[in-house]
Amino acid sequence: MDFPAARDYILFRLKHELDQRLIYHTYSHTVDVFRAATELSILEALGEEDQRVIETAALFHDAGMLTGYDNHEESSVRMASEILKQFNYSADQIEMIGQLILDTRMPQMALSIHGQILCDADLDYLGRSDYFINSFRLKLEWQLFGINQFSLFDWFLVQEEFLQSHTYLSSAAKKLRNEGKKQNLESIQALIHQRHKQTN
Repeated sequence: MDFPAARDYILFRLKHELDQRLIYHTYSHTVDVFRAATELSILEALGEEDQRVIETAALFHDAGMLTGYDNHEESSVRMASEILKQFNYSADQIEMIGQLILDTRMPQMALSIHGQILCDADLDYLGRSDYFINSFRLKLEWQLFGINQFSLFDWFLVQEEFLQSHTYLSSAAKKLRNEGKKQNLESIQALIHQRHKQTN
């Protein structure tokens, strides 16, 4: 597989062709997921080929956004299967990458360590200090695309439920991000509690 060429190809397209209303599913988001996937793959001591497969899936996991918002994971799989043949990926590698991309659909239920790493990389920010920045980017993106028009308080409720229901799947992500996610949940709950006190 010619990983560097595939990486440069899709990053160039994401940087220049994505809908400008995408302020969460951006070029930077893909780079962030790629970085997290690399880190988790190393922490889980995967071999080089396995790491490259996961990194490729990370780079292509939102490529379907180039053609549309709905069912973008399926579109991403189609794009990856067409494009990666040009970069000498084997049929088995392409099939695995497609499955990893589909694993990122909500709710995430990856069974393989490869899928678990990609899912955890996709939501790495839940346990980081930039959680609120990314959360508000997603809220605004949904507004711009007419998906949902949550009030700020309702958004906090949605986020509380999501953080409570989410589980990091890989051992590395649990060690790396669980404590930060717990702190972010507590911050959300404090904001909700403050709002309740103001309205009662």
